[in-house]
Amino acid sequence: MKYGARNKITARVKGVKKGDIMSLVKYEVIGPVEMASVLTTESLHDLDLREGDTVELVVKAIHVLPVKE
Repeated sequence: MKYGARNKITARVKGVKKGDIMSLVKYEVIGPVEMASVLTTESLHDLDLREGDTVELVVKAIHVLPVKE
């Protein structure tokens, strides 16, 4: 299956809560996980990011797409 998303996280389905129209699926992340981001050079400078720094990654997206192969 091909898709445009570049960052993939392997996860196990932890729980399912079914609703009439929408359902909630909770996942447990299985490591190791690697992600990437693109930001302005100005932001890079302002954050003073350097290789080896520890950061929190906040995912700003409206979709988490489960793919079952």
